[in-house]
Amino acid sequence: MIVIFKHFFYKNYVGLSLWPFIILKNDDLKEDIVLINHEKIHLKQQQELLIVLFYILYISEWLLRTLFYLDSYRAYQNISFEREAYANEKNLDYPGDRKAFGFLRYF
Repeated sequence: MIVIFKHFFYKNYVGLSLWPFIILKNDDLKEDIVLINHEKIHLKQQQELLIVLFYILYISEWLLRTLFYLDSYRAYQNISFEREAYANEKNLDYPGDRKAFGFLRYF
């Protein structure tokens, strides 16, 4: 389910997945199939990790990478969940063909 909530986002961020929702900054983004696919990949990740574990791992990895890089945005870019989603966002078949725990290849 796609929800529009423009006041939720920081700077350049335009989309977010909070299972079972894809939250977008504005209505026009519903037409961005690459962005929607990226967020669908995150929904698959969240589902396979029973939602709560996904958020624990995501935040933990971001914190550790922030300490390592001393740069929170670079840390975000290198989270395994994000690396999987960015690497496959243009493959519209990926969410359906994705193997379980596919993010592990991006550690």
